[in-house]
Amino acid sequence: MSKNRYPRLLGLVPLLGTLLLGGCNMTLLNPTGQVGLEQRNLIITATLLMLLVVVPVIVMTFLFAWKYRASNKDAVYTPKWSHSTKIEVAVWTIPVLIIIALGYITYISTHKLDPYRPIESDVKPVTIEVVALDWKWLFIYPEQGIATVNKIVFPAHTPVNFRITSDAVMNSFFIPGLGGQIYAMAGMTTKLHLIADRNAEMDGISANYSGAGFTGMKFKAIATSQEDFDAWVSEVKKAPKQLEQAEYAALAKPSQNNPVELYSSVTPNLFQTIVDKYEGMKPGKPLKHEKKEKEVAATDMDSNSHSAAGAEE
Repeated sequence: MSKNRYPRLLGLVPLLGTLLLGGCNMTLLNPTGQVGLEQRNLIITATLLMLLVVVPVIVMTFLFAWKYRASNKDAVYTPKWSHSTKIEVAVWTIPVLIIIALGYITYISTHKLDPYRPIESDVKPVTIEVVALDWKWLFIYPEQGIATVNKIVFPAHTPVNFRITSDAVMNSFFIPGLGGQIYAMAGMTTKLHLIADRNAEMDGISANYSGAGFTGMKFKAIATSQEDFDAWVSEVKKAPKQLEQAEYAALAKPSQNNPVELYSSVTPNLFQTIVDKYEGMKPGKPLKHEKKEKEVAATDMDSNSHSAAGAEE
């Protein structure tokens, strides 16, 4: 029976290799953008540094188990052993050095890959305003005066400045092929700066659970040439739909697995209007009508005090 056991175990090796090779096509390890490439390098570097501890521990576990097995009569038995300066130095110095290295790399990368930090480029960036809805993504191009649902197109080799908010629950905007995710929150504007280094079609997702339609909250992100981007904008401007207030109100209603939609025009400052509608949610900041009520109340109090003073005289 023991003779048949090892061939069976060896038969699992190709399967294990297949599983490992399956990760070669992972988007995070094959990014399209500069930010994604830097993040991939950081992940690989951090993993290799940590393996300097993990691999020796695994190897020594098997080595010690084999060396001090019950059948090995040559193994030295030292029941009163309690201390080794060499071991103490090794088990403390190596991890501390690795932590220092990881801390330095993380500090540098945190500032270098800050999502709010604009990407340096001689090319004028494209601005895209992102609104997370239940359960769809609205993209507004303020400079082009157009909008889309569940699809964005932008030129490669051009910085893209995303301004992100939510008109529903808290969400997370993520294009794995380009770079890190950033949260979308009602009443707030977050920023993300990305760039694609080649033409590509990528998947965008919601990286934060947001309810029943979460799994269908996906979109396409297409990096193309400047000429193709300009042609696409011209094509969208011919779309029959316009994103006015009434159309937006209908779009904002919860719906699942939404198709791509194109809007030839957008209500001016729609993005900021969406952000401002949650103004009263900010702690300590009153609504506009509350401000007016307080001003009126203060005026009435002043009038009453003056009247009372006049009556006393």
